[in-house]
Amino acid sequence: MKTRNYIFKVILFAFFSVACKPDRRVNFNTQIKPILNKRCISCHGGVKKSGGFSVLFEEEAFAATESGKPAIIKGDAAASEFIKRLHSDDLEVRMPYEAKKLPDEEIELLTKWIDQGAEWGEHWAYSLPEKVAVPAITAEASFVPKDASDFIKNDIDHFILAKLNDKEIIPNGPAPKNIIARRAALDIIGIPPSEKQLLDFDTGKITYETLIDSLLNNPAYGEKWATWWLDLARYADSKGYEKDRGREIWKYRDWVIDALNQDMPYDQFTIEQLAGDLLPDPSVDQLIATAFHRNTMNNDEGGTDDEEFRVAAVIDRVNTTFSVWQSTTMECVQCHSHPYDPFVHKEYYNLMAFFNNTRDEDVPNESPVLKMYTPEQQEQMHKVVDWVTEYGDKATVKKTKDFLQFTEPVYKSHFFKEFKNSVYDDHASVVYWDDGSSIIENAYTEEASFVYLNYRSHYDGTKMTIRKGDANGPILGQFTINKSKNNTTSRFPIKPISEKTNIYIETQNNSVAKEVNILNLYWVGFVPDIPGKNESGWNKINSDFLELLNTNSLTVPIMAENPDYMKRTTQLFDRGSWLTKTDTVEPGVPASLNAWNNDWPDNRLGLSKWMVDKKNPLTARTLVNRVWHQIYGRGIVSTVEDIGSQSEPPSHPALLDWLSLRFMNEMNWSLKALIKEIVMSGTYRQSSESSPKMYRLDPENELYARGPRIRLGAEQIRDQALAVAGILSTKMYGPGVMPPQPDGVWQTVYNGAKWVESKGEDRYRRGVYTYLKRTSPYPSFLTFDAGSREVCTIRRTVTNTPLQALVTLNDPVYLEASYHLAKNSFNVSDIEKSIGKAYSKATLSKIDSKKLEALMKLYDSSLTEFKKDPKAYELFLHFEEQPSPELSALTVVANAIMNLDEFLTKA
Repeated sequence: MKTRNYIFKVILFAFFSVACKPDRRVNFNTQIKPILNKRCISCHGGVKKSGGFSVLFEEEAFAATESGKPAIIKGDAAASEFIKRLHSDDLEVRMPYEAKKLPDEEIELLTKWIDQGAEWGEHWAYSLPEKVAVPAITAEASFVPKDASDFIKNDIDHFILAKLNDKEIIPNGPAPKNIIARRAALDIIGIPPSEKQLLDFDTGKITYETLIDSLLNNPAYGEKWATWWLDLARYADSKGYEKDRGREIWKYRDWVIDALNQDMPYDQFTIEQLAGDLLPDPSVDQLIATAFHRNTMNNDEGGTDDEEFRVAAVIDRVNTTFSVWQSTTMECVQCHSHPYDPFVHKEYYNLMAFFNNTRDEDVPNESPVLKMYTPEQQEQMHKVVDWVTEYGDKATVKKTKDFLQFTEPVYKSHFFKEFKNSVYDDHASVVYWDDGSSIIENAYTEEASFVYLNYRSHYDGTKMTIRKGDANGPILGQFTINKSKNNTTSRFPIKPISEKTNIYIETQNNSVAKEVNILNLYWVGFVPDIPGKNESGWNKINSDFLELLNTNSLTVPIMAENPDYMKRTTQLFDRGSWLTKTDTVEPGVPASLNAWNNDWPDNRLGLSKWMVDKKNPLTARTLVNRVWHQIYGRGIVSTVEDIGSQSEPPSHPALLDWLSLRFMNEMNWSLKALIKEIVMSGTYRQSSESSPKMYRLDPENELYARGPRIRLGAEQIRDQALAVAGILSTKMYGPGVMPPQPDGVWQTVYNGAKWVESKGEDRYRRGVYTYLKRTSPYPSFLTFDAGSREVCTIRRTVTNTPLQALVTLNDPVYLEASYHLAKNSFNVSDIEKSIGKAYSKATLSKIDSKKLEALMKLYDSSLTEFKKDPKAYELFLHFEEQPSPELSALTVVANAIMNLDEFLTKA
């Protein structure tokens, strides 16, 4: 009886414990939002709002639907149509429509959420915490290594160990010194460490931290990390589209390398690329930095609409900016509100307004282009600017300097109207015949006493008349233009006027036939008069000014803003079509992100400051996640291109937030400091070896219980081959080079551009300097997953295909590198030692007996074949003055070594 009473009391206690225990709160972000995104939002989101119901925004989810009442009634799931429809047996009523019924556990979760009050939540990526605590690791933790000091090297390891302990996994021990030295060097400078660095580290002469510091201070650091950034910037040496002509923009690539080597703070790095031209008195480097957004493609094909492709470039800039700095797929919002993230259709055009006011207009000469003057020309320019500074005001100084540096603003010929005996010729000029005319609408002459014309004249004696308004308007200027062989910039006197007006241009040359092209006019410009007219030396300054405008110098496309009198109006595109414009919009940022500071200018400079504001929740997270991905082969958020509501959740959310806050506040946006923090961790220094059990538990190494093991990138594989062969050039900067590639890859039909194989050390330059033609990228890199850079590439797809083996086995670059590796290791009296030396140079590891045996067999069989046919090794080593069958056979072995997994992989 006592036993029965005891059991009854236990059951009663358990019942009351469960009954009285409060329901555990349902988390919207982790439990509800994924269900809504997966099951509901395709019909009830940014694109479609079936029944007037949307689950994208909080206010929409609880608003009245077409039925007149809300689908979700907070605190009352039973009365909510949303829940009723999930349970319905009527297939026309049940939701999701024309799909399987939701699993019971999901319906139960949604019901519980509504009954608890349907509390909405903000996606984790759109709010930035003020502080994150570093997890404490106690000695009592069951799955911490016995000697935790071998693993814990900095605070990163606390976050990793805390998660491993939860999963009951013990991390790997540290990797051998040779492995970790190679890993760190490949990650930081993109090539193996030098023999001296490796020896000093192996013998303890330098510490691991000293090794890391020396790598970060190596100029090769900038070259390695520039490759990553140039993917994001869609950098290429050609314009893209059908003609794909060459583009002089390599100065931007060099700027990126320099900025990285100088460890330019990431906030400054951002501002200069997005808006360097809008900074006070920008330097040449700050102007070059803006070429980030001149990497957009340019369409020179005949018959295309310049405005269409100008708009395409602006759209690309909006999309790229948010992909690079915000991990946001903003391109979705061009046509409609984002289907998954809290960005509405209008906000896309608010953002577009920041970029819509630049001077570039899809013209063949890619203006505005920054002139890279010689030192002598630079001195000449300084004299002109100094003169204007002495005798003029600040506004005149700026306008004069800008015109000398990048010849803007001007009225380009494709905006001329009302052609008579003239025509726009698709090559960014207006062709005039005798009695020809056209109009520049709503022009402003800056009250100038001169008009500047860029033209090519084919005959002497062409009279040009410039009138105010139309053909009957008063004459502002009349002058004669004579024949010129090349494009020429000249200036002619006009009457100053202060108001905006139409400028009417007419040409006359009675000495030629009526339908003969007498003149090509490319642009018309007005610059404030150079002051100090009554001072001695004024004529010389004016002459120098005109001479500088006519110099043919190296150029680089840059961003430049329209002056107020040329400012464009931005309108919303109906369904994303640039031909269907509706409401006018002003510059603005998404309401779901950090607030706009009214002290910021409403232009690209203000936008860049908003991007790097410490209250922006996405910028630091994006950068930290991308750097982590570069080092570990996966991001803390594996979907590195998107950290919106459809992204994978962070594997270590607290670590991502902690690193992001630390990057901004303690590292002061230093990329080198961030990289050092990561590679100094015990997590990074682990052995990358994996067991079947470990692979089964964590196939993607999401928990970081082992070191990173990833395939090297296209440029790295080639750079490493040249480096271990001892032939990699250390030459930096300059135009793109053309290493060996198969004949016939290029077929340029519009000009004489050819792939001219580089000679001397240019043949052995690092991959970052290889010329990249968008319609025909370097085949070797393309095979190893590099792209054409027509658009921003956030991450390369990593593949392992037979074609890659064909490249490393047959490409002249790899054969030549194999030859030099063999030659530098060759000891005719001891082939085994030669093979071991070659293997050690290539992998920084000692060869084991099995590999040595296999490679010796390869050597012997190759030697036999070469001895049978002397011509074979002469052809094989055609670059060797005295080839031998032994060296040829060892070259085959060296080539095989360069195809081994341990050579092609960072372990």
